[in-house]
Amino acid sequence: MKNYKMSVVVPVYNEENGIQPFLDRTEKVMDELGCDYEIIFSLDPSKDRTYEVIKENMERNKHIQLITMSRRFRQAAATMAGVLNCTGDVCVVIDVDLQDPPEVIPELVEKWQEGYDVVYAQRIDRQGETKIRKFIDLTAYRVINFLSSVEIPVDTADFRLINRRVIEEIRKMPETNMFFRGMVSYVGFKQTAVRYHREAREADDSKYNRLWGEFRMGFHGIFCFSSKPLEYVTFLGAFITGIGGLLTAVYAAQKAFSKKKGLSGTSVLIWLIGGLQIFVSGLLGEYVTRIYDDVKGRQRYIIDEFDKNDGKKEK
Repeated sequence: MKNYKMSVVVPVYNEENGIQPFLDRTEKVMDELGCDYEIIFSLDPSKDRTYEVIKENMERNKHIQLITMSRRFRQAAATMAGVLNCTGDVCVVIDVDLQDPPEVIPELVEKWQEGYDVVYAQRIDRQGETKIRKFIDLTAYRVINFLSSVEIPVDTADFRLINRRVIEEIRKMPETNMFFRGMVSYVGFKQTAVRYHREAREADDSKYNRLWGEFRMGFHGIFCFSSKPLEYVTFLGAFITGIGGLLTAVYAAQKAFSKKKGLSGTSVLIWLIGGLQIFVSGLLGEYVTRIYDDVKGRQRYIIDEFDKNDGKKEK
């Protein structure tokens, strides 16, 4: 089955040294598949020559397209811009750094042709990454799945294939704070995994997936797809209130029956109630912030230029 079109969506930022190696391998894979295709680079405005390198390759290959954001909206928005503007029957989201090998794409296609709507790439191991990064990724999705009502496959990133049916369902989701892999899991339909070995990054250090970015992504996954933290805080509040009542009784007994200095009621209440209030306020703030963002109704991203490599540019 080769009469289909594939869209390969690649979010990029400051990746001038990674563009050519990525294209060398990806174009070879596309030629072997023998299908029509488009490679859409979704670019956050960069400080290096990423834009120029992509444009140079567009002159060489008519299948390469370029979406340029009006400012830096970060990876989640860049990914969504590419997904929602692609024209393929299927879409593969992949990073440019070659840690996720383009050579895995035919395996994703094979599963799609078996009837799956979503085929996500699941890591067997991770080469060239620090122990801290591996630990965060090892625990992050397990924590998210524990708290969330939507199960997100562990040991996965955005590297996956989704068909047109899934793309159109994602298009209907209005939330401002986007968590792509969570949104894909929420859609449902038939999903399966392809296992692969994640390679070490070929070019220089990633400008997108830094450690803090992983923390932010994890927070989005929890707060966008789970209300359980609020439920747990309710039980925590009841528990601490019970402790406060018990300590109050102990303090009253000390005052009534003992002249010795004992438990300080004021300090106990300050630590218990004050700490709980700060924690709950921060938790509620995370949810309120996301509600506030959605109520404003602002665009999730703004495209400055969409060069489809057909002689026409959309602004």
